[in-house]
Amino acid sequence: MNHVRTGSISPPASAALLCAAAALCCWPAVSGAAALALGVALGLLGANAWLRVTAPLATRLLQGSVIGLGAGMNLAIIYAVGLGGIGYTVVGIGFTFALGLWLGRRAGLPRDLTILLTSGTAICGGSAIAAVAGVLRPRQEDTTVALATVFLLNGVALLVFPPAGHLLHLGQHQFGLWAALAIHDTSSVVGAGASYGEEALKVAATVKLARALWIAPLALAIGWAVTRPEGKPAGRIAVPWFIFGFIAAAALVTFVPAAREAGAVVFAGARRALVVTLFLIGANVSRGALKVVGWRPLAVGFTLWAGVSLATVGAILAGWIR
Repeated sequence: MNHVRTGSISPPASAALLCAAAALCCWPAVSGAAALALGVALGLLGANAWLRVTAPLATRLLQGSVIGLGAGMNLAIIYAVGLGGIGYTVVGIGFTFALGLWLGRRAGLPRDLTILLTSGTAICGGSAIAAVAGVLRPRQEDTTVALATVFLLNGVALLVFPPAGHLLHLGQHQFGLWAALAIHDTSSVVGAGASYGEEALKVAATVKLARALWIAPLALAIGWAVTRPEGKPAGRIAVPWFIFGFIAAAALVTFVPAAREAGAVVFAGARRALVVTLFLIGANVSRGALKVVGWRPLAVGFTLWAGVSLATVGAILAGWIR
């Protein structure tokens, strides 16, 4: 069975409603924020009886969208961003872990849950949590709570960051940097960037994906620092392969001029596919998932995220991060 009953809506009616809403999100006038809000509304109303289908579909569509976005990027810029951002990336990860571990201890959260929440905030949301969970081997409930917390904060960020950027009079480049460094998941980063402007989208996607390359070193470091002293073997790292697809697409349009026109079409299609992805992500929210999170992990996750966001935008406005 691929469906679950939620509320009184039947699976066929749910499928029809979800398909109609997804088709609506293909309309260019529908923004990422509107698509996410529509999905959340349907999810909380219990209209998604196909969670076992929409959850993995959202993940695969996101990965495909990210690869397609690479067709609109320049590989030389990606390389420069990754190389030039090593300094503030190391400082940012260090600051996030110091603050996250302190907040987790103060709130009395389990160690593994604290590490997962902090890892997701430091680098790349759900992808980082999955990678770290692969070596940390935490309790399933810790991974679920960390993913649910990060997911909820992603939705908040997608809605809050664009108006906050305008309020702070951030330029396109500045906002793209802020979104990439302070929002958890790639989906919300590129969604917020797309809402702010095309340049913001390109900067946000490039910086975020260059930063996501740090997932493997982080997972290895945590595996060495935490699991080895306890005498248990580290698990496998969940490698985000779509990042390499993004790089390959960017390399193609960078070094093959004849592919650039087609790349522009693919890039535009990927942006629209991302909007549909945001709808599906929202539709995966349920009242049960909200109950799973609880208030303490959510409070720690929010406080950590707020601290990182404020510190990052302060550094950008001060000119320390460019």
